[in-house]
This record gives sequence, structure tokens and C-alpha cells, in this order.
Amino acid sequence: MKFENTLAYAKKADRLDPLRAYRNRFIIPKVNSKQAIYLMGNSLGLQPKTTKKWITEELEDWAALGGNGHEHARRPWLTYHKLAKKTLAAIVGAKPTEVIAMNQLTVNLHMLMASFYTPSQERYKIITEAGAFSSDLYAVESQIRLHGLNPDTAWIELKPRENEFTLRTEDILKTIEEHGHETALILIGGVQYYTGQRFDIKAITAAGHKAGAMVGFDLAHAVGNVPLNLNKDQVDFAVWCTYKYLNSGPGAIAGAFVHEKHANATERPRMAGWWGHNEKERFQMRKGFNPMPGVDGWQVSNVPIFQAAAHLASLEIFQEAGMKALRKKSVELTGYLEYLIKEADPKGESVSIITPHDPEARGCQLSLYMKQNGRKVFTKLSKAGIIADWREPNVIRIAPTPLYNTFEDVWQFGAIFKKAL
Repeated sequence: MKFENTLAYAKKADRLDPLRAYRNRFIIPKVNSKQAIYLMGNSLGLQPKTTKKWITEELEDWAALGGNGHEHARRPWLTYHKLAKKTLAAIVGAKPTEVIAMNQLTVNLHMLMASFYTPSQERYKIITEAGAFSSDLYAVESQIRLHGLNPDTAWIELKPRENEFTLRTEDILKTIEEHGHETALILIGGVQYYTGQRFDIKAITAAGHKAGAMVGFDLAHAVGNVPLNLNKDQVDFAVWCTYKYLNSGPGAIAGAFVHEKHANATERPRMAGWWGHNEKERFQMRKGFNPMPGVDGWQVSNVPIFQAAAHLASLEIFQEAGMKALRKKSVELTGYLEYLIKEADPKGESVSIITPHDPEARGCQLSLYMKQNGRKVFTKLSKAGIIADWREPNVIRIAPTPLYNTFEDVWQFGAIFKKAL
């Protein structure tokens, strides 16, 4: 693709963009009374304009119906969790029975690790990437200790080669092969939060299964960002949050996937709750957990309706736009961003892009490793109306999100970034 570092080029690209109208479906924040250049969707997605309407309707039904809203609200609360299934399934490449919106990401991670990390004397190790998001690290460590094991001997962390920032797939697969006979679980991010590297889910899952291990993924930075095919790739389980690319609001309801091959695995240990119990018997209040088939059997509590309503407001937009079209624009936008950053610092004296160059090995996030004056540059960007993300010790994360970012946004960033350098 031949890019040009001109405003005219960016404006033309926006005119030709078939998704351009979706930007108007979101509320863009302002900085100094001017519309900001929002490039932080990897941390918190923007609010759809319809979010207030979806939540207000639930407030109205609560006011008008009280407890009868469970059965008689315009979207009955008893079955509210089913409303997100079709669109979530399309986004993650699954069947509706394999996906659920519930809880928070780390809660879901703990719950599914309770089922899929079942160490034995021979198989007890967990393989993760080093430098995974801290909440995942805490979850892994605590799960290991809950089984009476020592993280120093039961935990293998995949590290990049010397002087490299990202993991090579060949090194991941080699580690799985070397430790596979002792490995109970492989838990990797779909997209690494710091570097923006997209992992090869299909290859990692196949290698893990060949070694006899369970394989799960944290898709916090992948869901709604890159194509996923969890069912066909035979992933055992996955978890994600929805406040980043899925635009469902701060602290939003999260999501989970359990492959259909485990749909009726009632022998697996699990953290049971009443909403995972057979819905035909749920209100009989008897002992003896009888789980719903599929991922629904991992639910513990009834749905937080207002969070779920905000989630549905965004999923409505995803259903219309489709991941195929979003991915196409994402590749173009991110490619343009990469081009402009290199134009701003052609000799690489100030910045190094540590996110892989290959579009197949990344989503829409580029992580800029600042070699000098990183904080000062970030402060200048912020004062100029750019909302981006700083990660210690010296990385600026930029994410041109295809639903609401434009080529002009990216061009403006490039011009301001060059000046800031």
C-alpha cells in the first residue's frame, strides 16, 4: 500500500472508507474545548451514543415493573445473558453455546483455571509469557499456591531473546515441546498488552494439545481487535474484558469461552453458583449442582443488567460493521500510523516500534519505545489534544481503532508527534 504524508491523502482515504459513518455513533472526548484525537481504545473504548438509551430503558423498566421486570421487561432480565451470545460468537469465532458475558476478566480467569488447571504429580506446570498483565500474573501465582505448589518450580515464563522485545513463535513451541510432559496448562494472551504482539493461537493450541496440556487465552487486547477462531482452533477456554475494543464502559461486564468439547464435562471441578445450575430447576433451591450445558454452566450469579445493557449497545454496532470489514480498515490505519512514525524519525534516533511489523502479528496497537525524553514527548502529545497511553518505563501505546478513528486522526498524530520529537 502506497501511503502519503499529506492531509489531502488522509482526507481522501476517509472519504473512501466504507466504515466512516460509524465514527458518528460515538462520543469523542474534548481537550481544551476541541475534539480530541483519541488513540486509547486499547485501554478504554469510547462510549456509543446509544449507551445511555439502552441503560435508560432498563431504568424505566425497573421503575415501572420492579421485580416483575425479570419476566416482563422489554428485554426480560432472567434471560438477559442470552442476548449477547450471537454477536460475541461472531467476534471470537465460536458457537453461541460457547460464549457468555459474565463477571470480570480476572474473576473469569480464576473460575476457568479452577476447572482447567488440575495439576497432578506428573503434570503441574503452567506456561505463560513473561511480563503478562499483572492481574494474570497474580491469578497464576495464587492458583499454583492454592494447589500447594511452588511458583518457582511450577511456573515457566516465556521470555524474548536477548535484545528483542517480542516472542518468536518457534521459541514458544520449543518450550512447550521441552516441558510438555510436565505441563498442565498453557495460558497466553491473544495480543500482548505491552508490546502489541499478536500470538499464533492456532499453533500454540495445537502444540499444547500435542503435549497433553490444556490451553487457554486472555483475549483482553484481542477481542474486537483481531480475527479470532476459537472453536476451529480448538482452544479449551478463553476470557476477556469488554471495556477496551468492545466499548462497554469502565469496569464493564467481561466474557468467557469454553469449547463445546467440554460442554458436558461435569466431572471437571468448578466454582459453582445458582445461575450456572439447570435453568429449569434454578429456583427449586435444592442441594446438588446440575450445570447448564456449555459455558452457561460456569455462571455463578445473575446478570448485572445495567452493565450488560451498555455491552449490548456496543455489540449492536459490531454486529452491523462486522469483524472482516473492521480488520481490513485496522490493517490500513495501523500501517499508515507506522509509516508516519518512521517519517517523523527516519533514522530511528528517538523511537523504536517494538510491535511486530507484520500485520498478521499485531492488531491496531503500536507500542513506541522511546529512546529519549519519552515522558516529555508524551506530555507534549497530551497538551496538543492527543489522548494516548503511557506505560512504564518508556513506552507510548497508540491504537487507531477502526470503528471511530480516521486517517486524518492518524495524520494529525504523525504531525504532532514529529513536532514533539
